[in-house]
Amino acid sequence: MNDYQVKFATAIKNTFFHKLSDVDKEFIQSKAYELKFSHQELKQLIDIARDLELWDEGNIQDIFPEHEQKKVVFTRLKKAYEELRNKPNSYENFTLKNIPKEQKFTFTSKPKDGFGLGLCPVASEKTRCCNLLTLDAVESCGFDCSYCSIQSFYNQNNITFDSSFGEKLKNLNLEANKTYHIGTGQSSDSLMWGNREGLLNSLFKFARENPNVILEFKTKSDNISYFLENDVPKNILCTWSLNTQTIIDNEEHLTASLEKRVAAARKVADRGVKVGFHFHPIVEYVGYLDEYAEVYKKLIETFTPKEVALVSFGTLTFIKPVIKQLRSRDFHTKITQIPHEDASGKTSYPYATKVEMFKHAYDSFKAWQTGDDKVFFYLCMEPHELWADTFGYQYATNNDFEHAMLEAYSNKIGQDYLV
Repeated sequence: MNDYQVKFATAIKNTFFHKLSDVDKEFIQSKAYELKFSHQELKQLIDIARDLELWDEGNIQDIFPEHEQKKVVFTRLKKAYEELRNKPNSYENFTLKNIPKEQKFTFTSKPKDGFGLGLCPVASEKTRCCNLLTLDAVESCGFDCSYCSIQSFYNQNNITFDSSFGEKLKNLNLEANKTYHIGTGQSSDSLMWGNREGLLNSLFKFARENPNVILEFKTKSDNISYFLENDVPKNILCTWSLNTQTIIDNEEHLTASLEKRVAAARKVADRGVKVGFHFHPIVEYVGYLDEYAEVYKKLIETFTPKEVALVSFGTLTFIKPVIKQLRSRDFHTKITQIPHEDASGKTSYPYATKVEMFKHAYDSFKAWQTGDDKVFFYLCMEPHELWADTFGYQYATNNDFEHAMLEAYSNKIGQDYLV
């Protein structure tokens, strides 16, 4: 081996070179030997090739420019790559790859260190946050949403239940004269496991014994049998994360269809339980505003504002470990094929795109924004100035946001808000 061949062999270690097709490997190696790419240039070249495969956008040879000067080649290649990433995504000719029709799980039940009651894991002073508290009774999720950050923290096929969860709930000391908002759907889906390990028994009992706690179950499933077969405390909210069927089909693998999620919400609302809807992430693609408008219209036609406690909006945000995790998977996804701009230390859509998607969403729900039964709307983890540009108002602090939310939820379920 000559010096550059040794350098190349060293440079491709700890990259996704081994994940590339044999054709891409041979092509990159030949061009590297010819143009003598640096270590960092090779890493970027490999990431580009990997992204094109994930996005179902052909291969690196399709956009690789022919030129004898390395600097010119690399500049033109990056420009072609960015043009692909920045163009409006289309799922019209998108082909799914290596998506399981069902998951096989290993279930573990063991005592968990600590209690698991804490702040929302993405809470930040850099964005407007509602100060949600979370209960993590289960670690890992059985759904396979391509954008989900859970997969970067847990082994997705190993579902772990906290066997001491019920006992810990009994010993939790909460202030009796304070209203709390606690969610259960941060490290796993709230309902997909049903009452396995007595999980819902413990949570319903906790809600009954602590009426000052507003307990939110967030799901993408239609597994509502426990809610239909048991008395539900009025301080429980059951909320659904919704998306267009295009995104559900192509990116929210193994989840319930849009129709099934809405039907499940309707059945739960018929039991007198207040429901809510999270549009997070709203994803930009060709025709997306029209498709989301149909979903918003469906909700307005199916529910009254009296039945709905909340509607939230959010979009794709990425941290480097999640992007790395996505590149390690052998599937197709359009999720990372977006213009990446800085968003409080993460990357997300450009500000103008967010204004477009959120303002369109909020304006679609005007019928739910006034009157005694009005619904509480909010943006999830977005900068405060974005509220003003989309909702027409903003909160000065996270605490102000939290107080407004808790007061609205308390009014909706018919109980006093305890500051």
